Amino acid sequence: MNQADVEPWKFRIAERVRWGDVDAARIIFYGAYIRFFEIAETEMFRAIGLPYGRAFDELDVWLPRAHLECDFRHAAQLDDLLEVAVYVGHIGTKSLRLNFEVRRAGEAALLTEAHFVLVAVRRNTFESVPVPAELKRQLTPYMHPAVREQTNNLN
Repeated sequence: MNQADVEPWKFRIAERVRWGDVDAARIIFYGAYIRFFEIAETEMFRAIGLPYGRAFDELDVWLPRAHLECDFRHAAQLDDLLEVAVYVGHIGTKSLRLNFEVRRAGEAALLTEAHFVLVAVRRNTFESVPVPAELKRQLTPYMHPAVREQTNNLN
């Protein structure tokens, strides 16, 4: 059974490990994962109808990262096709947590898992503000079921 069928709340992209992502041993350099996470996050926002340019303009917020944590389980290698999944793992009053999982395409073994904490800030002052309700609403399809239930109970 396909992972997307089992866990439909996870947004997924496929991205190949490229020459610039690896070290001399042709194993992915740990910092290269940030690019994979950024692509998955950006495409998830595009999929919900809020590509970043539009989201920032319409919601008048930035979403800078306040925290990044990553666990490396197995090494990806040059030319591996990776499946990168991203989903909302938590929404607080002024921040949200995006969880990431990386696997080789078609394999169950987890290579890497990570999370970012993004803080909502007003664009002109960088003062923290509540996560916009519109953003929460649009992210609903990609919320972990427990987060979706919690968010629905607050409304």
